[in-house]
Order: sequence, then structure tokens, then C-alpha cells
Amino acid sequence: MHLVVLFGPPAAGKMTVGQELARRTGYKLFHNHMSIEPVLDVFDFGTPSFNRLTRQLRADVIEESVVAGLPGLIFTLVLALDLDEDTSGVADLVAPVVDAGERVDFVELVAPLEICLAREGTENRLRHKRYKTDVDWATAHNQEMHKKHRFNTEGDFPLDFPHSVVENVGSSPSDTAVKIIDLLGLTSIG
Repeated sequence: MHLVVLFGPPAAGKMTVGQELARRTGYKLFHNHMSIEPVLDVFDFGTPSFNRLTRQLRADVIEESVVAGLPGLIFTLVLALDLDEDTSGVADLVAPVVDAGERVDFVELVAPLEICLAREGTENRLRHKRYKTDVDWATAHNQEMHKKHRFNTEGDFPLDFPHSVVENVGSSPSDTAVKIIDLLGLTSIG
């Protein structure tokens, strides 16, 4: 199974680009909020129980995707590069793919803060991320997260995996997906 990890700052377009990439490659998409939203129904964001359950759900889906022999999985997440627990945590998440001798590629989406803030409240984002429906809160949270953490590598990728950088500004999600397909040498089916 080929695992493509799309990462970048909040609202950089990971899910939307992932949707296009899935459509064009036939890979399955497991975007970040597919693990966040069901857990939020029971536990508050950021609590130990919330963190433990979202991490476990992500690990289980990735591991089961390997066991099931999926041809490819696209996994999206916000990765705080300044936090060792985030970088070591994502290395743990992809370990079943590595252990199976399969391919893992990290693709970093880059978008400046003002673009990310403008994307809060878009129709696709609200449809798939119900905890973002309070756009004022989501915008403030995004700004706060940008002040606290570093979400783009700026050339310094801390993990030992293939890593590509794609600027996600001024092009459509479809065009960005095509760039990723070309960068990774994937076959497009649509």
C-alpha cells in the first residue's frame, strides 16, 4: 500500500486537495477530521481522552489499510513541526506501512496565514468539519495555532521519509492534485 501523508497548516487545503487526489488516483482518503469529528461528540478537543482516541483511530485505520491491501491511502493532518510528540507520533502512525515494506511519501502544502484564514468558512470545509461551523472561533483558533507552532518545514523536514513541498495558492485543488501526481510519479485515473 502506498501512503501519501498530506500535511500543512490549518486550512492549507489538505482535505480539499486530498479529495481531488483520491478522485484522480483511486486512493482512499482518510482526512484528519474523519478521526476528530466522531470523538468530539463525546470528548472536548485537546483533552487527554480526545487525543488518545483520535490517535488510536488514526493508527487503526492506517494499519488496517495495510492489512486489507488497499492500493493507496491519503492521510491528512496538521503537523506541529516544533513538537517532538507530533513528529514522533506521525512516525509511529506510518510504521505499519514501513514495516510492510510499502511506500510512504510526505507532501507538505504551503499557504500563507492570510490565505488559510480566508478559507475558514468555505462550503466544503463546513460540510466535512462540523466543529468549524463557528467561523469566528475557527479563525481565532487558526491564528492562535499559527502563533504557537511551526507548520511548514522551510527546508528542514525532521523525518526520514521522501518529502515534497507544494505551494497551494493560486491554483485549483485539481491542479494541485495533478502537481502531486506528477511529483510522486502516480498514475492518474481521472
